[in-house]
Amino acid sequence: MIFDRLIRKRVASFENEILQKYYAEVENMYTKMRGWRHDYRHHIQTMKVHAAKGELGAIADYLDMLDEDLTNVETVIKTGNPMTDAILNSKLSLAAERQIHVKADAAIPVALTISELDLSIIIGNLMDNAIEGCMELPPGERLIRIYMEMKGNYLYIALTNTAGGKKKSSFRSKKGEGHGLGLTRIDDIVKKYGGYVTRASEDEAFSTEVLLPQAACL
Repeated sequence: MIFDRLIRKRVASFENEILQKYYAEVENMYTKMRGWRHDYRHHIQTMKVHAAKGELGAIADYLDMLDEDLTNVETVIKTGNPMTDAILNSKLSLAAERQIHVKADAAIPVALTISELDLSIIIGNLMDNAIEGCMELPPGERLIRIYMEMKGNYLYIALTNTAGGKKKSSFRSKKGEGHGLGLTRIDDIVKKYGGYVTRASEDEAFSTEVLLPQAACL
């Protein structure tokens, strides 16, 4: 009984820590977006000055700089589910900062029955582990593919990432017990909803597939 209470307390503490981390990441992304929008008029004025002087090269350089800056803060995925959008886009922003190329295709045109907390833990941990795995490689070889859609009454999530080293038998993160607990929590959540999770390692790439039954649709 005491052991069970300790486990529940540990899990609750871990979930709270994860949520605070995700909220901070999302807020950081939105802060960047608000800052860019606030500076929009200033950018226009700067380019007008260059245009008045006939400095076309300076305008081109300035536009390239703005394009790179905007790429790092814009919302790149709109799944139809606000919480999923927030978590995914904050993680994609982190991936971009780490020079990780991401191919994402996600659409969830239904009201999910899985709680926002549980969905955040699944997506957040999957992306954290994928980003960590990619960092073992040089920038040109870092790649994450994430795919989400409804398959009948199931939410399907598939994520694959490149990683350095030989084929590994363990999917546990190198960063210690907390991250190992993250994988365990994914398994626990999938089991709670009567879903399925599979993991595979092949050709220096790691993949995870998750199926979660969903009863309610809009």
